Amino acid sequence: MAMPSSASATARMLTVPALLLLLSSAALLVFLILPSLSPSPAAHLCACSPPTTTHTTTTVTTTTTTASPAPVTTSPADVAWLKSQLASNSLPLLASHDAWHRLRKGINPRTREQQLFDINRHHGISHYPDEEATNHTALPCPGELLVEEHHSNYGEPWAGGRDVFEFLANASALTPRDQVLEIGCGTLRVSLHFIRFLEAAKFHCLERDELSLMAALRYELPAQGLLYKRPMIVRGEDMDFSRFGDTVMYDLIYASAVFLHIPDKLVWTGLERLAGKLRPQRGRIFVSHNIKFCSRLGGDECTRRLTELGLEYVGKHTHDSLLFNHYEIWWQHHTPELVQDKTAEEEEEEEAEAEGWPSPSEAEEIAAAGAGDPLERVLLLYLDGSV
Repeated sequence: MAMPSSASATARMLTVPALLLLLSSAALLVFLILPSLSPSPAAHLCACSPPTTTHTTTTVTTTTTTASPAPVTTSPADVAWLKSQLASNSLPLLASHDAWHRLRKGINPRTREQQLFDINRHHGISHYPDEEATNHTALPCPGELLVEEHHSNYGEPWAGGRDVFEFLANASALTPRDQVLEIGCGTLRVSLHFIRFLEAAKFHCLERDELSLMAALRYELPAQGLLYKRPMIVRGEDMDFSRFGDTVMYDLIYASAVFLHIPDKLVWTGLERLAGKLRPQRGRIFVSHNIKFCSRLGGDECTRRLTELGLEYVGKHTHDSLLFNHYEIWWQHHTPELVQDKTAEEEEEEEAEAEGWPSPSEAEEIAAAGAGDPLERVLLLYLDGSV
């Protein structure tokens, strides 16, 4: 066999170490690169089903079930927080009318009258010149409503509606499942807050004014996103509540400054029709501003008539506003606790207790358990009415 030459041996000796070094370097490179090529934990979670461990399930359940209901009333902490925000943003209460108008410069300082003029001139907010058949507006709305002229139709500021809602909701311990009736809801200044708070179809209103109804149905409900709450708002007068159904029972009935404009006789007609629709014990009727329909009769006569209707005068309440110097006076009425007729058995029980005898039910137990007892004969005579 021919022996390898010296040059060939040298080549082998040089090649083997170089090969080992090359393999080591490649292994090290693969070790360093491999983690970056593997999927990240986030990618792993996205690509697979959610983990099903007990710990994870408990965490998810806790997160989705601990939400508390929104409070009705603003708390002192809320007011303190807002005042701090006003101060930190240098937003003091303006001292003069001129100062207010100086701030309006550059932010479209137009009156409602000017806004209405522009809307009419441009044929609506969207400026569509097309015929109605090709117009994209689902609920065409009069310009007077689009500039919210109706917010100035009812005396007190529009913001006062929130104050009225807070007072009535707290005073009646209102829950979302309760049934509410407003007599004269106008343009929904107060009602919007009730409709939003209550479950669907739980708010009823009787309103006689056409313009108010148009504002409520054509603007406020769509604008506030409350169509899904399906409030029942009925046009009518003469205190006719028949369209709301014969079986409905109300937890809260209220009239906010409405009886000022209604003859006393018609107010009493309404109370007569509503007294039987007020949920016993829990139901409340609140009337604000005016109870002259009652006081003009005299205290004793008013009390007598309320009693005949099954109503009881509870008292007068005042409610201050959060936003402006204003308060409302409310008179509260409710149905007293019902006194149920006693059954014949209950009357016998009370009579026996008063005479010192065992009641019929107690006597039966004693007779059943006391065979051979000397009192057995007396008890039996008592049971059959001989004693």
